[in-house]
Amino acid sequence: MHFGLVDEIIVPSCIIGLLAALVQFLIIKKISLDPEKQELSTSLTGEVPEKLVPEIYAKIMDGAIQFLKVEYAICCLFCLAFSLVIYFLVSWGTHSSTQGALTAGAFLTGAFTSMLCGFLGMMIATYSNARTTLACAKKGYTEGFNTAFRGGSVMGYALCSLGVLVLWILLTVYRKVYPEANDWEMLFDCAAGYGLGGSTVAMFGRVGGGIYTKAADVGADLCGKVVAGLDEDDPNNPATIADNVGDNVGDIAGMGADLFGSFAESTCAALVIAAAAVEHSNNTLSAAGWDAMLFPVSISAAGIVICILCGFVATNVAPVKVEADIERVLKVQMVLTALLMLPVIYYLAVLLLPEHFRLEGVRLTEDGSQAKIHGTPFKAFICATMGCVGGLIIGLVTEYFTSHSFIPTRELASACKFGTAVNIIQGLALGYKSCIIP
Repeated sequence: MHFGLVDEIIVPSCIIGLLAALVQFLIIKKISLDPEKQELSTSLTGEVPEKLVPEIYAKIMDGAIQFLKVEYAICCLFCLAFSLVIYFLVSWGTHSSTQGALTAGAFLTGAFTSMLCGFLGMMIATYSNARTTLACAKKGYTEGFNTAFRGGSVMGYALCSLGVLVLWILLTVYRKVYPEANDWEMLFDCAAGYGLGGSTVAMFGRVGGGIYTKAADVGADLCGKVVAGLDEDDPNNPATIADNVGDNVGDIAGMGADLFGSFAESTCAALVIAAAAVEHSNNTLSAAGWDAMLFPVSISAAGIVICILCGFVATNVAPVKVEADIERVLKVQMVLTALLMLPVIYYLAVLLLPEHFRLEGVRLTEDGSQAKIHGTPFKAFICATMGCVGGLIIGLVTEYFTSHSFIPTRELASACKFGTAVNIIQGLALGYKSCIIP
């Protein structure tokens, strides 16, 4: 197999991401759950004996696995049935059974990759939760935060690396079917099924897991707080285990699949736009070659390496020492990652894209026909920069309106003292206000 320039960027970046996930997992694994090996302490927690952690962890892990088995069994049946629908509809619409088969294959690939990402995310999160508890109990905020951060890093690195690598493999295989540049528009239309498969499983994960976790949460609150007068997450409340299981399958496995679906959809959409050829024009990205076509994928691949470098800053260069540092460290991660990505995007644009190219299908003219867009590497860089900086601004604005460190949330908490009506009105007003900038 001949590796082009873009392949030499994508594949090593994904391998580095998977290795980074493995290293972070091995660091977390060093924290033992064996009660005999634990140095019992009460530096941060003293309410729950640390020897109960392995028992609670085992019950939560078992419950989460059983839930995902049932959920993914239903997902598999639905995806297999829906892939047949996709095959027949695409074959009928394009008058090509080959396109129908490739689109259905991409759909199944995206669906099963999404399931794998969700499952791995849930496993490592549950695995890290117990060890984060022990790390906090033994050594305080620094080790506790680092353990939790590394657990999230394992999911993030593995999810993005698998998503990009599987997409690259899929496109490489489909390129064997459509080797000519003139056919790449059909190739990427077929590959768009990859994003649809990811979002389909994300729907099951977010909705199914969300319903389960809310039902368990309400059950735990009603039975424990209202009826028995128990505290939140009291181990004497049998619904507490179900509540924690729901947090894992809904907020973690579901969000992992949702994150993969969003990434796959946006990347496939960019690839479809990149393949849009202008009639009677030789200045298309397809004519520029395979490297230019996979420019969007190369950005995602390079972002994996940037995130690894920034993650090292959070755990080693400027770690958390007290509780107030947690918010600062996470905010530094957002800002630093976005800023470091900007020069990388510009370099990739200059390296992979031609000096001038033309696209269609991006916008319409006044008479409704497709406009011909003239592009350059700098224009592509500006587009990617707007998305990167825009996402950063949305994240910072969201934090401002939802963090207790800032005035809006504190005002809402104060409004609760004056009754339900004031609380609802203040909350609605704050919610509307928070949406203005995003």
